[in-house]
Amino acid sequence: MTLIRLNGVTKSYPASSKDAAPVVAVDDVSLAVDAGEVCGIIGYSGAGKSTVLRLVNALETPTGGSVEIDGTDITRLPERELRTLRGDIGMIFQQFNLFDSRTVAKNVAYPLEVARRPRAEITARVDELLRFVGLADKAKNYPEQLSGGQKQRVGIARALATSPRILLADEATSALDPDTTQEVLALLKRVNQELGVTILVITHEMDVIRTLADRVVVMESGRIIESGAVFDVLSAPQHAATKRFVASIIEDVPVGEQLRTLHSRHPGRIVTFTIRDGDVTQADIFATLSSHGVRFELIHGGINDIRGRVFGHLSLALTGESDAVQKAIDTASAFAPLIEEDVRG
Repeated sequence: MTLIRLNGVTKSYPASSKDAAPVVAVDDVSLAVDAGEVCGIIGYSGAGKSTVLRLVNALETPTGGSVEIDGTDITRLPERELRTLRGDIGMIFQQFNLFDSRTVAKNVAYPLEVARRPRAEITARVDELLRFVGLADKAKNYPEQLSGGQKQRVGIARALATSPRILLADEATSALDPDTTQEVLALLKRVNQELGVTILVITHEMDVIRTLADRVVVMESGRIIESGAVFDVLSAPQHAATKRFVASIIEDVPVGEQLRTLHSRHPGRIVTFTIRDGDVTQADIFATLSSHGVRFELIHGGINDIRGRVFGHLSLALTGESDAVQKAIDTASAFAPLIEEDVRG
């Protein structure tokens, strides 16, 4: 069931001066997010991804097109109904946005207080959420006494206070170190899997997409340029911008100066095999080469786990009798995509 749907959405802002053109932040974007899904939107600064998030929670009104939540066109709702809608959408931020003057418990309680929930209900819900995010012992602490990761856990607990069906994460890990990022992503996975919350996460970090998302949407200049299941997009990116993102987490095929350096350091014939889940394993490649009496050395690349599936490029330097090397390559390439490296390129 589709929970979030954008239909040909455009968002533009007035020109900054009389002679300037209007600024188009989102340009004819159509997107559907199913209930229970984790959808990641990735793009460089200015791609329009943050504007999409603000359109989903109705903090921005589209210039054209429509935004639907569970089949309701929210662009047509009056402010009173929009306030009710936002209670079903939680939001976590890059800079945490906690109240310094409130304790951890009071920060988590804030959305419930605004919703005028009974005090006993608030107390029970706050206790439940602090246990869920692993901060039950920090209830009386203030934000300044917490680490960055702990602050973001408080932010997640607060976003879940009203039991929303949708959680919007705006660069939620960008201010965190790598280890803390993984902890927060693991918590968001639990939010999705254990609580069934649909998550729309925006980021400029492909590792966040690989770790958390089921599906990825790549944006550039306000438009969607590529989208699909995370494994499919990461293992076969089509657009130049997507390829740059993927290269940040997956070793690409060596070319140019990098390839010349590898040739200078390693004797033999250099080839690259692509390993894709369901096709062939690296053990199959190695066994085939060995069966032809060919020696090999792994000189570049590696295997990546993408949502439980494997993908990667293995660049090998092969040595042995030239006929045996060629036969080994021919046999292995029959069941694994092969890229013949040419140092002259």
